[in-house]
Amino acid sequence: MNRRLHITCAESCTGGKVAAALTDVAGSSNIFERGFVTYSNTAKTEMLGVSPATLDAHGAVSEEVVREMAQGALSGAGADIAVAISGIAGPGGSEFKPEGRVCYGLATPRGVTSETIEHGALGRAAVRAAATEHALSMILAALK
Repeated sequence: MNRRLHITCAESCTGGKVAAALTDVAGSSNIFERGFVTYSNTAKTEMLGVSPATLDAHGAVSEEVVREMAQGALSGAGADIAVAISGIAGPGGSEFKPEGRVCYGLATPRGVTSETIEHGALGRAAVRAAATEHALSMILAALK
């Protein structure tokens, strides 16, 4: 069966850059219908079903939260692949969550995976660009 896959994204620190990159390609409406920009914790819970208990226990920048974000986006968009991003773009951060730390989640019908990348204190724009690029590479890998 020749079936087109549908992709969605749940973004926090990238603020819609992954959706923008996907829709920069002509014909992207064949694979991308919607994405979620959930910058606040309230948006994460209301739009994606992230548990307030998970947010309280682990914070927004955690693999636990991006896993729930990815699963919520997959379900909410009726998609085949969902990528989620939450991180500290900067400036700032803390000893426990430094600038440049970004957590990624990927959900498919086969399950959910997550990872954390320390991009470093590159500056806000560079961290967001690196996070967008990494999220797109995760989508590509899931397509293979």
